[in-house]
Amino acid sequence: MFNVACSLFGVHSEENPKYEVLQKTEAVEVRRYSSYLVAKTSVKGEFKEAQSQAFRILAGYIFGANQKKDKVSMTSPVFQSSGESGSEKISMTAPVMQSLSGDEWTMSFMMPSKYQLADLPSPEDKRIQFAEVPPKIFAVIQFSGLGRKSQIDEKILELEGWLRSQPKWKAEAAPVYAGYDPPWTLPPFRRNEVMIEVVSID
Repeated sequence: MFNVACSLFGVHSEENPKYEVLQKTEAVEVRRYSSYLVAKTSVKGEFKEAQSQAFRILAGYIFGANQKKDKVSMTSPVFQSSGESGSEKISMTAPVMQSLSGDEWTMSFMMPSKYQLADLPSPEDKRIQFAEVPPKIFAVIQFSGLGRKSQIDEKILELEGWLRSQPKWKAEAAPVYAGYDPPWTLPPFRRNEVMIEVVSID
C-alpha cells in the first residue's frame, strides 16, 4: 500500500538503467547508457491499442507466466520463487520503452540487473524475446503528463530540431518513447521521455 501511495505522486524504488550525463541543456540531456537486458514483444495496431496489448504480454511474463530453467536462489529481493518447477515473479523495473518499426510497435521491459541472459526464466508466451542492449548514447527530453501520442510526437519534433541545431551529435536510430509510471500516477507527477540514439560527429 505504501508503494502504491508513493507511486501516485511519481515516487518509485524500481531499478532504472544506469547512465551518465554527457551534456545537459535546459530541455535536453545527452546520456551514455550502460548495457542491460530486456524482454520485448512486437505487436501491430494503433499506438494505444498496441501499447495495451504489448504491456499485457510482458506484464504477464514478469508476474509469473514463465517457466524456470533452473532453481532460482531466494537470496535476492528482486524476485521470489514458488518452488523447483513453479513460476517466478520478476521485479518491475522502469522505464517501459516503446518504438515503431514499419507497422509494428515494439515494447521492452528492462530486466533486473541481478539476471544474466541465461538465467532468465523461459516465457510461456512465445511472442516474448530477450535481448542484451549494448552501451548506447541517447539524446533525451523529459516531460510530465499522460504520454499521449500527440504529446510524444510534439516532443520528438522538439528533440529532432535540437539535434539539427547543434554540431556535436547525429541521430543514429528512430525515436523511442519511455514511460516510468503506472496508470494511477497523477499526470503532473509522471515521468515520460522521448529518446533518440545518437553518435558523436567528432
